[in-house]
Amino acid sequence: MKFFHSIRWRLQLWHGLLLVLALAGFGLTAWELQRANQMGRIDRELEQRMGIIEGTMRPANAPPGERPPPPGKMRLQPREQDLFNGLPGQRFYYIIWLADGRKGNVSESAPANVPRPERMPGPPAFRSRGPYRECFHDTPDGACVMVGRDITDEAAGIRRTAWLLSGAGGAVLLLGLAGGWWIAARSLRPMADIRATAEKISGGDLSQRIRTTDSESELGRLSLDLNHTFARLEAAFARQAQFTADASHELRTPVAVVLTQTQSALARERPAADYRESLAACQRAAQRMRGLIESLLVLARFDSNEPAEAFEPCDLSRIAADSVELLEPLANEKNVSLALDVSPARCLGDAGQLAQAVSNIASNAIRYSLPGGCVRVTAHSEAGRAVLSVADNGPGIPPEDLPHIFERFYRAEKARSGGEGHSGLGLAITKAIVEGHGGSIEVKTELGCTFTVRLPSAP
Repeated sequence: MKFFHSIRWRLQLWHGLLLVLALAGFGLTAWELQRANQMGRIDRELEQRMGIIEGTMRPANAPPGERPPPPGKMRLQPREQDLFNGLPGQRFYYIIWLADGRKGNVSESAPANVPRPERMPGPPAFRSRGPYRECFHDTPDGACVMVGRDITDEAAGIRRTAWLLSGAGGAVLLLGLAGGWWIAARSLRPMADIRATAEKISGGDLSQRIRTTDSESELGRLSLDLNHTFARLEAAFARQAQFTADASHELRTPVAVVLTQTQSALARERPAADYRESLAACQRAAQRMRGLIESLLVLARFDSNEPAEAFEPCDLSRIAADSVELLEPLANEKNVSLALDVSPARCLGDAGQLAQAVSNIASNAIRYSLPGGCVRVTAHSEAGRAVLSVADNGPGIPPEDLPHIFERFYRAEKARSGGEGHSGLGLAITKAIVEGHGGSIEVKTELGCTFTVRLPSAP
């Protein structure tokens, strides 16, 4: 059946089964205790009267040689007779059978046609017979003494107790099932919200979030985790859409250059110099597209979380020195001096990727430094980390641009002019490389900019 697949129904059935077993066990135990107490009281009363009857049959103060009266001639005293004349519904009776099976003394309250019990030597025994409870005992001379009582009222009371316990148990069961259903529905309500939100998100509305009222419960914490996941998913899709738009925008210009040059060259016959100029323009556009595509491939590799190659111990100061050496022509072209201050700073990583990150930071510093300025590159070990710092004396970065400088295709052109056709992917790649090595990168801007990279030290 379909509802057996519902978690709510499974919980309700299991809860109901446990509740029924607990109530049934409690009710039966309480009923049995009440019945046993009632019957025990009646049996004690019967035994008391049994002792009186047997004492009358053989008085305790009779002389040793005197024979007791025969059972048929036994007479109870008035005080003793009162014990067998109780209230209606509590009437006691006695019957004495002789050794030959004939009845001897029989009280007036005794019912008719009472069968003699089977002979049972030993202590008094008890039996229930219809609405009667009876105690009987065989005497040494072969006679049988029975004392009984009508227990109709007590049996009715026991039945009323059974009905009362059944009614109370049923009410508790209904209340427990209703409470269990309410608790299960309230506890599982976030699952319906999760499902509804997931359906809306799968339909394309990535802004949907799960309503969370109890963040401390298991499903509440799950909802919070899913909301964080949905937020990251929405941000990832937004970045992907922006990334695609920006990449298309960046590629559109060089593609337009190539198309324009080729169309112009094919429109009519031109001198060889014009053809060479067109081919040179196409080459520059193709190189720009190649650089952009290579940068996009690098970022795609980091985005796909491909397993990193085995890192090896390397010296960040040596990587910084090599990068500065390679950037000297660019610094000379910009009329910027390079200052290197390094000490051993060992770390684990990919030397090629780290060199690319250092070059990206240092080349940015050179491009945005003022003519005649200086770019300082330092590397050292500090508190178990390898630290690289690149500082320039350029115009700095406006505070409103700082949160975005590591975003792809972002350029703070107002403050750090001179885009020179750069795609704006360098710092994004640098951040991806540094975080892929388990490090961090930060920037401070006061007089110029200072980028600081911290990587875990090698053992």
